[in-house]
Amino acid sequence: MKRPLLIAALLLPLTSLLLTGCGGASSADTSGGSSSDGSGSVTLNVGDQKGGSEAILRAAGELDDLTYKIKWSTFTSGPPLLEAINAKAVDVGGVGNTPPVFAAGSGSKITVIGVSHGSSAGEAIVVPKDSPLKTPADLKGKSVAVAQGSSAHYQLVAALKKAGLSLSDVKVKLLQPADALAAFSRGKVDAWSIWDPYTSQVLRTPGTRVLTTGEGVTNGLSFQVAAPGALKDPEKSKALDDYLKRLERAQAWVFKHPEEWAKVWAKETGLPYEVALDSVKRTAGTRVPVALDDAAIASEQQIADTFAELKLIPKKFVFKDYVDTRFNGNRPPSSTPPLSYGKASS
Repeated sequence: MKRPLLIAALLLPLTSLLLTGCGGASSADTSGGSSSDGSGSVTLNVGDQKGGSEAILRAAGELDDLTYKIKWSTFTSGPPLLEAINAKAVDVGGVGNTPPVFAAGSGSKITVIGVSHGSSAGEAIVVPKDSPLKTPADLKGKSVAVAQGSSAHYQLVAALKKAGLSLSDVKVKLLQPADALAAFSRGKVDAWSIWDPYTSQVLRTPGTRVLTTGEGVTNGLSFQVAAPGALKDPEKSKALDDYLKRLERAQAWVFKHPEEWAKVWAKETGLPYEVALDSVKRTAGTRVPVALDDAAIASEQQIADTFAELKLIPKKFVFKDYVDTRFNGNRPPSSTPPLSYGKASS
């Protein structure tokens, strides 16, 4: 497929993809909402993303027999969802590993209450198939497209550090995915740092290969974040506990039914089924709810410190101050050791 055709094939679906990894700016806030029937007088306001929590809960049958109501609001990405939590418009929502760092770093009133751990294989730096670049160390002096503040932004920083480089050693082009795809496809940049499902989508086209993935350099965490006020409300706190348990069971369902979930996800997002299935197997289907423990918190602290040192967030902060562990229950430990940056590997 020639590059102009690649752009035409990929650009439209990019506008509707699930953006949990995205931490960059977004011009859109919410695109409306829906409700889930339930009994009782409590309504849980849940922020979601297209093909996100509501879709997975419904597919897994976990929206049956609710003892509270859910009002869903759909957001384009993590940052505006967390802005809504800060504004008390939303009680809880799921995001990737970077949006909470940017929100907390800017002083937003948020509380992390749950975490899942999965493969970082979907975090990738991709290059044209015929590129002479073979390792992250080869990126020195080259141009790389990345969405500012996204999980891919941190993955780029981490991959470069592991290779003995820094952001100043490359020409960083801060571009949101649609613009980055266009630049990458036209050869305007040498590499593109992305996250799933973009990774799975671009790798389904000829002429692209992976230079490196986030395995070993990023933590593979995603979070459930709540409004402090909702946690102070006994009834909403009880509903949040039940909601997290339902999400846990739904994720276990995805692990056992990847093909069925891929069909649902493809319909929800507009992704081709093959791309959705690749992404489920590479990233979405690997997620396992774990305890919000010291290891997970330390791993996020490292990301926060990195962005603070790069002056990409206003201030340093203690990530633990934004964590509430009351819902840990009997979840297994996160097994997320501090990220290490050893000798660069190919």
